[in-house]
Amino acid sequence: MSGNYNESRNAENPFFALQKIYVKNSSFESPNTVRVFSDEWKPTVSMDLNTTYEQAEEGLYEVVLSVSITAKNHDQLAFIVEVDQAAIFMISGFPELQKTEALGVACPSVMFPYIRETIDHIMVKGGFPPLMMAPVNFDVLYAEKNRKSA
Repeated sequence: MSGNYNESRNAENPFFALQKIYVKNSSFESPNTVRVFSDEWKPTVSMDLNTTYEQAEEGLYEVVLSVSITAKNHDQLAFIVEVDQAAIFMISGFPELQKTEALGVACPSVMFPYIRETIDHIMVKGGFPPLMMAPVNFDVLYAEKNRKSA
């Protein structure tokens, strides 16, 4: 992968490209299934979202978008689903601040539809209705994360 990158990219020109997207980790638990399915379905759902990244080599980054969703139905645990959606991006030619923003905003924005589809698929396979995750404003999350670390 890196050979083509180094041959085809001039480091002075800004470049941003998704190379590969994949599920790095996934988990689904539904410990009270029989009781949950016998009750009227009115869940309370909580979601945690996190983004991390690391540089694999010059200009090549692995970004991981992690989502953990817990649902309770009538105060009984219905399910926990956790997915780490990962992607490899080529990013070069940007000032450091813009590169960091691309990793924290642009990359997760590209990845979000994939993780949403993965979670919906897991939910259906687990016997639950699809969980239509609302769009996420990664600009706001990135700004808030920077504000907290400042």
